[in-house]
Amino acid sequence: MKIFRSIDEIRESLPSPVVTIGNFDGVHLGHREIFRRVKREAARLDGVSMVITFTPHPLKVLGLRKELRLINTYAEKELLIEASGIDCLLTIPFTAEFAAIGAERFVGEILVGRIGVKKLVIGYDYAFGRNREGDVAMLRRMGEEHGFEVEVLEQIASGETVYSSSAVRRMIAAGNVREVVSLIGRHYSVGGTVVHGRRRGKNLGFPTANLRTEKELIPAAGVYAVKVRVDDTIRDGACNIGNNPTFGNEEVTIEVHILDFDGDLYGKEIRVYFVDRVREELRYPDLNALKEGISRDVARCRELLAGVSIIEYRDYLGGDAA
Repeated sequence: MKIFRSIDEIRESLPSPVVTIGNFDGVHLGHREIFRRVKREAARLDGVSMVITFTPHPLKVLGLRKELRLINTYAEKELLIEASGIDCLLTIPFTAEFAAIGAERFVGEILVGRIGVKKLVIGYDYAFGRNREGDVAMLRRMGEEHGFEVEVLEQIASGETVYSSSAVRRMIAAGNVREVVSLIGRHYSVGGTVVHGRRRGKNLGFPTANLRTEKELIPAAGVYAVKVRVDDTIRDGACNIGNNPTFGNEEVTIEVHILDFDGDLYGKEIRVYFVDRVREELRYPDLNALKEGISRDVARCRELLAGVSIIEYRDYLGGDAA
């Protein structure tokens, strides 16, 4: 996938670009259906498929939802879009100045003048530009003026399940990591670096890897059955998210006990895939009760993980993968 990190990096014309525009946070199954349609139309026109997105998220820049927690880091989103088989990705740095650009100027100068769009694929409720003036009616009018097609996709759903980033955020924030697979098409994961912790797990007989991550959206506090990618190996694990109320901590930590593993992980990059939630966070009366509780959690994680294979972005890499 060719990546343009600004509009100025597009220095030559692209062959018959078929374009979609959006934030695509989560790259859920609805997004992947849009990408699939973009790829098919690009093939029909003997052109290239292109996704246009923004960083940071516009809602954060505009101050509308500063508390918004993104589902993916930008690096993850880039990988997921590439894994969906898209030819080109344009990431536009989103600033207050860019937000002030009118929709007609954006279409005329960028979509038509710089990219040479031949077809635009958008969702039924999509709007962009200053005051969201770039709606479906305006885009269709501009398409007639500049000679590009506009296709509007209806709400994408499976039965009663509507695919949306908001729904994904709610499920993960509630700890519903098992059901969220039906929206994103893969197991939710958090990647990061293993750092030194307080060594309490090791002293209790259950050494943990403490994860430092750039991920904004972390599942609700509690214990989870997880799979852990260490280098090229997937291992079973138990993950605790929370502030360890038994010890009265304030800082929220992500601690992973990898089953039947005794290696040194400090400084390593690992990725934790959440399979199911075992329980919410608990406060134990003493260390013996805590140790017994951890033993039960680990046993339950073994049961939940038996025979489970995780689904990750690389599982749909290439082909009609979206």
